[in-house]
Amino acid sequence: MPDSPAASGPSPQPSRASRRRWRRMLADEREEAKVYRDLASRRSGDEREILLGLADAEERHVAHWARLLGDDAEPAGRGSLRMRLLAWLGRRFGSVFVLALAQRAETRSTYRRDVDATPAMAADERIHEEVVRGLAVRGRARVSGTFRAAVFGANDGLVSNLSLVLGVIGGGASRATVLLTGLAGLLAGALSMGAGEYVSVRSQRELLAASAPDVSDASRVLPQLDVDANELALVYRARGLSAEEARSRAEEVLRSSDPALAVAATNPVPEGHDVVGSSLGAATSSFLFFASGALVPILPFLVGLSGGLAVAVSGVLVGIALMLTGAVVGVLSGGPPLRRALRQLAIGGGAALVTYALGVLFGATVG
Repeated sequence: MPDSPAASGPSPQPSRASRRRWRRMLADEREEAKVYRDLASRRSGDEREILLGLADAEERHVAHWARLLGDDAEPAGRGSLRMRLLAWLGRRFGSVFVLALAQRAETRSTYRRDVDATPAMAADERIHEEVVRGLAVRGRARVSGTFRAAVFGANDGLVSNLSLVLGVIGGGASRATVLLTGLAGLLAGALSMGAGEYVSVRSQRELLAASAPDVSDASRVLPQLDVDANELALVYRARGLSAEEARSRAEEVLRSSDPALAVAATNPVPEGHDVVGSSLGAATSSFLFFASGALVPILPFLVGLSGGLAVAVSGVLVGIALMLTGAVVGVLSGGPPLRRALRQLAIGGGAALVTYALGVLFGATVG
């Protein structure tokens, strides 16, 4: 058996490095608890309760590090730059972006390797990761339609207009021609994207509406159905239930004192409308973000630059914008932001180089 604390003598004093680490952990946990409480103040219902539960759990971790530090727990100082940035974003932006960042923060927890953290704390962080992932999925679902249109609109504007501009530059066009081509591409692309997104989302919503169960008329005839010989079970089977589940639900409905109310209560609620988003919102986002993306490649020409300098500045600006959109997609999708940013840059740069080469080839052929 291990020696008792009395027999083993006084515990060795922790090193200065250990105490600094404990203070950093304490400050980070306080910042994280604050993030969850700030997010909870903007939510209601079960999401608010979940976020407050996460904040309470982080406070338990705060208490652990405070116990280790003893009298040195105060003042704990400020948390890491990452946690302070997360807290700042939590106070100023919606929960979707912040929860995606919080998910990555929980994923990077070092408690499983930290000798001073308890196994329960390590387990907490692993569970917190799944809880935050679930909340982030809810948030992504609420904005997915409009967000998708915004991101794809900006990315398409950047890549397509840069490619268009470089194509005509490669063909030897003048600055005025390049500028006119870029502005025409901006307007035509933005209108096309907006109209296409409106039709696409509107069609999706109409398809979902057509697929939603209509119980208004069917409910009226339920009391007249033969309890022993009817096709109500086939309705539930057509909606995806197994034969046994469909038969059980049909019997439950028909043996109810009010079958019409029973079928309404047991009818699955159609999902998908919120995920698809608003057709007008998606179209507006697509139009505005495409236009803003398409404006970037022609900014140098609008301010009077020309030649190689304009091309270089345009390429740098578009490259930065592509990396930003890629990083945002990475954060919100739970993926590595840098990898997504570089992938976006490579795709956009490749498309631009191909069109420039074609422009040079076409210009040489025509000339």
